[in-house]
Amino acid sequence: MIDLRLLREDPERVRTSQRSRGEDVDLVDALLSADERRRASGTRFDELRAEQKQLGKQVAAAKGEEKAALLARTKELAAEVKAADAAQGEAKEEAERLQRALANLIDPAAPVGGEEDFVTLEEIGTPRDFAAEDFEPRDHVELGQLLGAIDTERGAKVAGARSYYLTGPGALLELALVNMAMAQATAAGFTPMITPALVRPAAMDGTGFLGQAAENVYYLADDDRYLVGTSEVPLAAYHMDEILDADRLPLRYAGFSSCFRREAGTYGKDTRGIIRVHQFEKVEMFVFTAPEDAEAEHRRLLQWEKDFLNALELPYRVIDVASGDLGASAARKFDIEAWVPTQGKYREVTSTSNTTEYQARRLSIRMRDGEGVRPLATLNGTLVAVPRVIVALLENHQQADGSVVLPEALRPFLGGKSVLEPVAAR
Repeated sequence: MIDLRLLREDPERVRTSQRSRGEDVDLVDALLSADERRRASGTRFDELRAEQKQLGKQVAAAKGEEKAALLARTKELAAEVKAADAAQGEAKEEAERLQRALANLIDPAAPVGGEEDFVTLEEIGTPRDFAAEDFEPRDHVELGQLLGAIDTERGAKVAGARSYYLTGPGALLELALVNMAMAQATAAGFTPMITPALVRPAAMDGTGFLGQAAENVYYLADDDRYLVGTSEVPLAAYHMDEILDADRLPLRYAGFSSCFRREAGTYGKDTRGIIRVHQFEKVEMFVFTAPEDAEAEHRRLLQWEKDFLNALELPYRVIDVASGDLGASAARKFDIEAWVPTQGKYREVTSTSNTTEYQARRLSIRMRDGEGVRPLATLNGTLVAVPRVIVALLENHQQADGSVVLPEALRPFLGGKSVLEPVAAR
């Protein structure tokens, strides 16, 4: 949630942010009105309670007709207090509902526009010229079949569309990528975490995933639990309802989890292979820090992501995501897109978001320092989303015979293996 004091002091800034996102601007005025009703009803309730307490003292000292009149007023006042309390509760509930519906304030440095209005910050590496090497690159599905690493046909047979098996070297490749990511994160001071894949509604809502992203969330109605689409959710909620001492910050966690996404609204998109699937594994970085340190921490997360992709020797670009393509929680987001040769374009493989104080307010996570107790900031960044990185690895490092040369940094996590060789059909 955004700070209500900021909303009252500078509502136009909030309207501009909503407008830049392409979201409901009228929500700002609705929240201002609800906030005023909440404060007015609270004041009215306090006044009536004060009168009620004073009246109690007067009744104790009064006699005769005066006491009878005061007792009559006491009954009237009790009803008024009850009504005022109910009105206060309703106003508070409405204000909180509207406040939770409002997206985070966009960083003024973020580009304004829709999905295609991102700004390219840098391009790293040079895509291979397969024509100069005199062979046509195979896509990751064909390579996966040749290597005995990916089986999408049996995945669809068993689990339906957008499902897959990683087999043999494919399974080992996933484990190697996860272990490599965890080794890097641990060396950088992150605490490794294995997180729950099922969470309560408070955790999912607190991180902002029950708003515009709700259509892609799996919900188990009988259990009132959600399957997470990213370990960002359980990592953010780890310190829910806690006050953290400032001298403990930043707290950095690296969470490994399975991720589940319905992929609603993507009919016909990326139906071949493992680029867009319903279940995959990911290592996610998550940070709790002081708000004034969040921008610098965001850049650090981006650099850690770049270090990982550099080690994998993949060509990629870094983009500054435009306002209309940000999630509700993000004030600013950087995506890294790896080059996919057979598609002739860059595809997202990681992202990192600064969510400022937005998630912390929703989850009631605060910090204690010399200024007292105040909300802190949270940030997230994907170190490796396994399927898409496998796609980029196979396609960029393939050879004419269908083998794949493994980047040197990954080899220690595969027992020293340097090349994945084609195998006989299974």
